[in-house]
Amino acid sequence: MLNQYDIDYIIKCLKDGQSIPGEYKYSLFPTIQIEYELTYAGKMRKEDILSDTDEISNVPLQIEKTYNGDEHPSSNDDWKNLLVFGDNLQVLKTIYYDKDPIIAKKIKNKIKLVYIDPPFGTGDKYDGNKGQSAYSAKRKGADLVEFLRRRLILLREVMADDGVIFVRMDYHFGHYIKIIMDEVFGKNNLKNEIVINRVKRSLRNLTRFNVSTESVFFYSKSSDYYFNNPETPRKCNFCGKEKEPIWDDLTSPGLRNPPERVIFGKTYLPRRGRHFTYTQEKINAFERQGRLRLNPDIPYYDLEGKKIEARPEYLQTDSIPIDNNWTDIKGYAFANKYPTENSEELLKRVIESCTQEGDLIMDCFAGSGTTLAVAEKLNRRWIGCDIGKLSMYTIQKRLLEISRSKDMANPKKEYKHNTKAFSVVTAGLYDLGKVFSLTEDKYKHFVKNLFDIEDIDKDNINGVPIDGEKRGYFVKIYPYWDEKMRNADVDSEYLHDLHRYIGDRIKSRFYIVAPANNVAFVNSYYEIDSIRYYFLKIPYQVIKELHNQDFKKIKQPQSQGQINDLDEAVGFHFIREPEVETALTNIDGNYYITLKKFMSDYNMDEKGKEINNFESLSMVLIDSDYSRDFIMKDYYFTKDLISKSKKSSTLHKNISDDVRKELKNANIINIPIKNPGKKVLAIYIDIYGNEFKEEFSVGVQ
Repeated sequence: MLNQYDIDYIIKCLKDGQSIPGEYKYSLFPTIQIEYELTYAGKMRKEDILSDTDEISNVPLQIEKTYNGDEHPSSNDDWKNLLVFGDNLQVLKTIYYDKDPIIAKKIKNKIKLVYIDPPFGTGDKYDGNKGQSAYSAKRKGADLVEFLRRRLILLREVMADDGVIFVRMDYHFGHYIKIIMDEVFGKNNLKNEIVINRVKRSLRNLTRFNVSTESVFFYSKSSDYYFNNPETPRKCNFCGKEKEPIWDDLTSPGLRNPPERVIFGKTYLPRRGRHFTYTQEKINAFERQGRLRLNPDIPYYDLEGKKIEARPEYLQTDSIPIDNNWTDIKGYAFANKYPTENSEELLKRVIESCTQEGDLIMDCFAGSGTTLAVAEKLNRRWIGCDIGKLSMYTIQKRLLEISRSKDMANPKKEYKHNTKAFSVVTAGLYDLGKVFSLTEDKYKHFVKNLFDIEDIDKDNINGVPIDGEKRGYFVKIYPYWDEKMRNADVDSEYLHDLHRYIGDRIKSRFYIVAPANNVAFVNSYYEIDSIRYYFLKIPYQVIKELHNQDFKKIKQPQSQGQINDLDEAVGFHFIREPEVETALTNIDGNYYITLKKFMSDYNMDEKGKEINNFESLSMVLIDSDYSRDFIMKDYYFTKDLISKSKKSSTLHKNISDDVRKELKNANIINIPIKNPGKKVLAIYIDIYGNEFKEEFSVGVQ
């Protein structure tokens, strides 16, 4: 409570334009908590998290690709599963506001189960042992806790009232997160702390015990939720193998009143110091099920000293209820070469415990896509989200090849079903209606600013309008403002017609700016007579000129150890293709993509330091047998492609600097193509997530 002195002092501060001391924070803005609350620097009020602020903004969504048709049938006409690329905080805020046409009235308050394994504080990576990176190098303590708390608050708001959530953590942060979950979901809604396996290591000469388990916190949103009481086959306590049920004594140590039970119509007392384990109702059920007998081989004396000629026994069941000790199954899997990949059997148990077929499952730290793949196999609907490009392509590969993966009911068999219809969606996008409704002059001005196109005196080549130059090469802006051109495409016919007019009058490169939906090529360029026609696709990401919000580029990793680094997008993000020069080479019968030049369109890093050739390269993804859909066969981080003669620093903060130093000195980078087919598609990704796609004809069967 504020006294009069405090009130007068606060009023004086306001009148004088001075800051109010932090000690008055909770007096002015009290939070209603039961018993306890975790307090730390930077903790945001729930009201601010839910409001549409610059710091946590609601962003539009854009469908990039949909897999459907006969090969990927829809479960129903109104729903397609969703794989979303973007910051999950913004995605959750968009779901919370429930206005985007892609998801409106389809997801909010319909999510029956959330499973998340946040990419910090689990597995060995956090320990910072030799050769490993520590997640805390990017975010520490309270920052990590608040990072997750904001997402938990939004998750609770978008879950169904009868929904549940499972959060995986280990001992580094588990105790903090449990308090946060008590705060967000209510401590009475904690159902279990489930113990699961982590990667076991029998290290010696430690000053503590080896850590072999992690925790999964299981909370419900309310007291009304679905739980199917799952069971597991009865196993031997010593060897762990399944065992046949046996006839067991119907009594246990200790006393219970009343002591007697009626068995086969006759009243029995237990022997001294024991009681009948089950109630009369349960014993009656045993009798009806044929699981009750009197064993004449084991007589006994009851409480009154009377000799009973046969001991009452019951037959154990084939299975027993699952408790919170889940160390009987794997906690991690490594099938997709992705760090901290959860096992399918773990997700199967989670999903089957609290959902039914057709229910909606969400994982907003999707990683390698285990939650989504298992939900698919168990005939649940799903939505997944991740901020990493590698995650997006790993998940798409996993889903498109799911028919060859293990069946859930019988792991010795293949699943043999294609994934149902799903859409790949990008978050942080802008309604292009605002761009395309501009007049010709304003539209061209916008596009030129977006792609750094310079004005020139020349306005046509052989009668073909020219709109400027980029990097010394001519640029043509596709006339989208012309109603006749709005439904046309930049396809091979269009380019060959254009080439007939200007092909002998231009340099080796020509840029065409067009809306992404009007470009009929996956490749980033199309080559005719040694002239490459490059496509500058107007991105569906919001542009600062049209939206008064800052944006932050989402960083992508340059090494395996950086995959799970946490990053957040602020405002919006847009894509500008890097400049790439390559050649297909054959060295001793092996094919390589020789990367000669890779320059991000952002030539400065966050510190204002110039980014040189190759320094902004994050990873290269390869489909060595490309046909219709890109299915990643191999991926290479920049760290994998550069010289390994020098050992990387064991300090996480130096890994990026070490990579950049070696990249700066590189003249070329050779990228191996394993088992190439007729066509190869390569995707080069810079550290900001911008892509350049290139198709090669290898000519190998």
